[in-house]
Amino acid sequence: MTVGGSLDAALGVQQIALAVHIMAMVVSLGAILLIDWVGLLWLLGRRQIHEPGRVESAAVLLIWGGLGMLLLSGAFISPDLSDTPTRVKLACVLVLMLNGVAIAPVMKRLHEMPASTKFSQLSLGLRARMLMALSISQACWWSAVVIGLLNSAIRRGP
Repeated sequence: MTVGGSLDAALGVQQIALAVHIMAMVVSLGAILLIDWVGLLWLLGRRQIHEPGRVESAAVLLIWGGLGMLLLSGAFISPDLSDTPTRVKLACVLVLMLNGVAIAPVMKRLHEMPASTKFSQLSLGLRARMLMALSISQACWWSAVVIGLLNSAIRRGP
């Protein structure tokens, strides 16, 4: 957080960093949406339990690499760290990263279950944990995206 507030990048560097930031967001969020979509299809009984995990294992580099690029490029777009929405956005990014780490054991546990396992067959606690992680992920991602877009529009003016 302090790195972004202390860097004073030239306008050209800021523009390149913003383009990288947007591309990294598209890559990371796109991968998350795909995993969540396949997970929803499993929840509805249209996919087997292992399919979301397979998609996740294929997309893990896109997710974490994109998040890393978001953090790096974000430092060069001169964020206003005194701005409350910017702080909320950064908090959302932190929460979604912690959520991603916290859900990893659940994904491993699901992968160990028989392929025919249905969502309704999981324990209530496991179902609740999965739905909570999904809700946190989507809320944090979309909050960060909307705040970022609004901040960008406000900073650049009409």
